[in-house]
Amino acid sequence: MSAQLPARLWTALRWLLGALMLWAAVSKLANPTEFLSSIYAYKTPLPPSWLQVAAVVLPWLELLCGLLLIANVWSETALATLIGLLLIFLVATGQAWARGLDISCGCFNLEVFGADRSSSLLKFIESAGFAFLRNLVLVSLAVVLLRRRVIGLDAGAATNQAASNA
Repeated sequence: MSAQLPARLWTALRWLLGALMLWAAVSKLANPTEFLSSIYAYKTPLPPSWLQVAAVVLPWLELLCGLLLIANVWSETALATLIGLLLIFLVATGQAWARGLDISCGCFNLEVFGADRSSSLLKFIESAGFAFLRNLVLVSLAVVLLRRRVIGLDAGAATNQAASNA
């Protein structure tokens, strides 16, 4: 079924994933203190110094992966890295949801679109449960995109590979 989708749709899905990563990164980089607070809210048993390093490194890694996906450069590496990140996010949001923590995931800033922080819809969209489901969809998308590139069904991957071998 996945091979039947037009190449443009696969490109659009890659761009969508890249754009989401850029949005997530810029949201976090714009307010690093708020992002660190979001990380602390997960109440993980990790040392605070590790969480501080994660608050600094994660947004830059998301930004880099997003740019690479949009530019279609080192896409396999970007997708593999994103799969790893999204699996970590999946575990983090899943444990927060399972523990019933009433926290914002800290992933995307919807206020840039005029969203009211006090609205029940925004609270739901920022909840750990919704973040878990969103991460499940995103990791699935990244896996499908990577699988497609690795087995050689993506014409853009073949073009990039030929250019890098020249």
